[in-house]
Amino acid sequence: MSKWLSMTGRRALITGASLSIGRSLALGFADQGADIAIHYSAAADAAFGRPDAAQETLVAATSRGVRGCLVESDLARSGEARRTVTEAAEKLGGVDILVVCASIQTRKPFLEITDEEMQRQFDINFRATVELLQAALPPMRAQGWGRILTIGSINQVRPEPELAIYAALKSAQHNLCINLARQYAPFNVMINNLSPGLVATERNRWRRQDAAAWQNIQARSAAPIGRAAEPDEMVGAALLLCSDAASYIAGADIMVTAGSHLPGI
Repeated sequence: MSKWLSMTGRRALITGASLSIGRSLALGFADQGADIAIHYSAAADAAFGRPDAAQETLVAATSRGVRGCLVESDLARSGEARRTVTEAAEKLGGVDILVVCASIQTRKPFLEITDEEMQRQFDINFRATVELLQAALPPMRAQGWGRILTIGSINQVRPEPELAIYAALKSAQHNLCINLARQYAPFNVMINNLSPGLVATERNRWRRQDAAAWQNIQARSAAPIGRAAEPDEMVGAALLLCSDAASYIAGADIMVTAGSHLPGI
């Protein structure tokens, strides 16, 4: 299987790659030989208290013996997602693999969500995805090889009440993935979705400050396994869907949830 999972010679752009799941995917792909374009938002990393995260991820990736570069952009701004693909392609000589990982959440009751909060989620979680795909797909189709992976969420099938807009947009992104997968599979451009369950990320670090409360969240949200995943546990499925191993996989949605998406749980 090593040749099927090898990414040697491939060039991957991963959005939101400085921290958490995106970082794990960047390092996992680098381990398999891919050159990596690490997209990040300087403002977001600073807000997490990790202003050097992108540079740290770049150093870790290139220590694997691959090329790497940084691409900073605010995906909430129109045109920035398209520029992100263009800059990554210029720095790496092209983009063969695109992972759409960057997203945001606004956790509050549905009736309290403001227009501004809704718009920002829409811009980053969906409109930017459209821009990224519109920029990345034509070169992939022309060269006859490409892999696109959208990072979804268990919220597509089990939406949390306080994540109503986030869940709806993840469902919309999945629908887009299915639509485009049918159109681009004939050109060996395979488009798939990966839906994580509860993962211990920077975004929910604040929820882990109270150990007892976090244990309750894990017991409630991560049944039947009863624990959150680590970001590295997303890498195996992503490698499958972004390598030659996915030569006959299009429009799939792999639920990496340890079964917590299943009915009756």
